[in-house]
Amino acid sequence: MLTRKLAVLILIGLIFSPTISGAKSYKGAEYRTIENFLYGRFEVRYKPAHREGVVSSFFTYHEIESSAEWNEIDIEFVGRYEKLVQFNSITPGQKYHIRSQQLEFNPYSDFHNYAFEWTPDYVAWFIDGVEVYRQTGEHISTLEYPQKIMMNIWNPVYTNWVGYFDDAYLPTVSIYDFVKYSSYTPGNGNIGTNKDFTLQWQDDFNSFDTERWEMASHTFGGNQADFDPENVVFKDGFLHLYLTNEEEKSGLDNKPPKILWAMANYDSTITAKLSEEITNESAENLSNFLLPGSEISDAKLDSNIYLILRTDNYNPYSLNNLIYSNLIDLSNNSNTAPTAVVQVSPLDTAMFPIKVNVGGEEYLDYYADQEWSHDVQYGYLMGDAYNYSLNTDINNTDEDEIFRSDRRGIISYKFKVPDGSYLVKLFFSDNNNNSTGESIFNVLVENNYAVKNMDVFSLAGKNTSYIIETETEVQDGVMDIYFEEEIDSAFISAISVDQIITSIDVDHKLLLNKKFELDQNYPNPFNPTTLINYTLIEDSHVKIDIYDLLGNKIKTLVNGNLSEGRHKAEFNAVNQPSGIYFYTLSVNRNSSITKKMILLK
Repeated sequence: MLTRKLAVLILIGLIFSPTISGAKSYKGAEYRTIENFLYGRFEVRYKPAHREGVVSSFFTYHEIESSAEWNEIDIEFVGRYEKLVQFNSITPGQKYHIRSQQLEFNPYSDFHNYAFEWTPDYVAWFIDGVEVYRQTGEHISTLEYPQKIMMNIWNPVYTNWVGYFDDAYLPTVSIYDFVKYSSYTPGNGNIGTNKDFTLQWQDDFNSFDTERWEMASHTFGGNQADFDPENVVFKDGFLHLYLTNEEEKSGLDNKPPKILWAMANYDSTITAKLSEEITNESAENLSNFLLPGSEISDAKLDSNIYLILRTDNYNPYSLNNLIYSNLIDLSNNSNTAPTAVVQVSPLDTAMFPIKVNVGGEEYLDYYADQEWSHDVQYGYLMGDAYNYSLNTDINNTDEDEIFRSDRRGIISYKFKVPDGSYLVKLFFSDNNNNSTGESIFNVLVENNYAVKNMDVFSLAGKNTSYIIETETEVQDGVMDIYFEEEIDSAFISAISVDQIITSIDVDHKLLLNKKFELDQNYPNPFNPTTLINYTLIEDSHVKIDIYDLLGNKIKTLVNGNLSEGRHKAEFNAVNQPSGIYFYTLSVNRNSSITKKMILLK
């Protein structure tokens, strides 16, 4: 299972590969208590870093030299996930007990309180004072060693867990408001569950308390960063833990913001991901954006690091380029983005039902499993694929091959779909466990529970198909399926998503097929002339415009009705300077595609 393998790899690195910092190009930060604590209530108020590939944490940890004494309790935010926090207790022998907890708020936009209570009988996690998850059982009694309180920020190498780090994210920061420690005093306390805990101290991080805390200066295997004391900064009554490069320690920001990627949505909006937070004014200034062949009518920030651009007459199925400039970050330097271009990933025409063989290859009308990213229609986040023996017979199904594969340790599965109503089928077969109670988890579809405390072995037995159906509404162009672990790892074998047609009036955008093809100009680079070839599938009105890098239209090559078939247009740039240009083919005034060409004199 991915989560188990991942925990082992990370934690082996923590214990057995400590090294003095200084060797790595990235610099993280860790703040830890000098004292160790046995049991208690541990509370923090903080705002983690919203960056893919980055972990911002609060945890307790027993420093050891042997995995046989492993003790650790975690609260971890992985910036790849929008509304999720991971809880974990790790017990002797690197045995993990992980929970991916869904949130009803964006944890990166503001401060929230997170806490856990550690007692001889249970570990319970809290969000803003409300208990959301509790672990009991035999493993709790093995959490018996004193532990330090720690906070850190780092960028792991484990892309399946944390996603794909980009240098453009630097510097980034996790900000801590306070930490509280309350001792475990059952029957004689003043706070916490049953008032079983007594507050001992609270640090508001106005300054560095050298009697209570220390700054780490080491690294470990699996961590791309050294922990550097220079990246522990007290400012404005908060503790700032920075992740930086060597040149920009202590949060110095000299980089302008950039758009890392952009994708089209079924409602003809465009979602663009930013490298960092920017000002609302620069985000909403329409003159900062140009989409050749279409007008941008509205722009706004979403979740701080995403831009939502609303367009008029934009074809989301065609490849296009977004030109942007003058985006201003929130640093003290107010770094401003120069003119730049990002390609907008087009959509695939949605053909329903969409059926995926999770953890497996393409089979019959099931698509092969794949990892989620902005430029695919569906995919998983986290988890290991397992394929069981072809000799394994699956009961209660004629599609044994689908149920012989699964993905275990999965956190989420996503589908790009038009807004509307859907029937979702979730396919399971427990081919791994041998008794009830070994794997129990919840499944949420669009933040509504499709099932809670599901034990597939208990419901169906081993090597037996089990299918859940649920109906849901999608209102943001992406269907989200989440998995919350109760005991051990969540898993799933296949997913089917089908539209529920509620009206005979189907949006013509959903039925849009390819009506034309636009070739890359030739030669490219060129000087001073180049040919643009294109194909029309039917008689159409055609317009071809040429734009410079700033989005200024410099010439219209074609504007009129043309017949079906192959056509070409010549562009002569004898009076234009060297540089990047764009050519846009618009067909029937509502479909367009843009490509880039280079004039080199």
